[in-house]
Amino acid sequence: MPQRTSRTALSQAGKLDEAPEFSTTVLDALRQPLESGRVTVSRALGAVTFPARFALVLAANRCPCARPATPKDPCVCAPAARRRYLARLSGPLLDRVDVKVSLFRSTRRELLADRRFIEPSRVVAERVLLARERAAKRFANTPWRCNAEMPARALHAEYRPPPAAMSPLLRHLDSGLLSARGLDRIIKLAWTLADLAGKDRPEPHETNSALGLWLGEER
Repeated sequence: MPQRTSRTALSQAGKLDEAPEFSTTVLDALRQPLESGRVTVSRALGAVTFPARFALVLAANRCPCARPATPKDPCVCAPAARRRYLARLSGPLLDRVDVKVSLFRSTRRELLADRRFIEPSRVVAERVLLARERAAKRFANTPWRCNAEMPARALHAEYRPPPAAMSPLLRHLDSGLLSARGLDRIIKLAWTLADLAGKDRPEPHETNSALGLWLGEER
């Protein structure tokens, strides 16, 4: 069957709001594009492969009713219903999601207090630009442009973090809480955190933070 590659990108970013409401077929179809950065459309006369590197944001409520549960107004969904709802986001799909964050309803006091810690967009943009420049300089003599494009062979060779930084990741890998794919994605994320912090290599702080983000334990 003939196969050709198109130079036209399908998308650069996308968001699925209420992600568990999509069919599992649609959600699982995202796994390969997220992994390879390509999507192949096959028909009787041939197959066409498109570049499909994109940032995907999945948003989901904790349960079908989507009510912000409080002691005075608890959620009405049964525990089994909550489990079934979130189980629509399969493990293999979540394995490919680098950052998982749980958000909770904020009080008025918390919202007002947070104003003291808000950074202007200009400050954040400058930090991101410097991080991108650090990565570009590091990859100047390679075919990669950013941390996300590093292959596994490079992650575990010249770009492998020091033993002290790898230690918490290997413990989770040995215990089964972390997959080999997850390990690679966490190392890439740790490199990005190091770039944002202006460091030459990820240290234990970066790998631990990346691990917490991948597991969904950071808030």
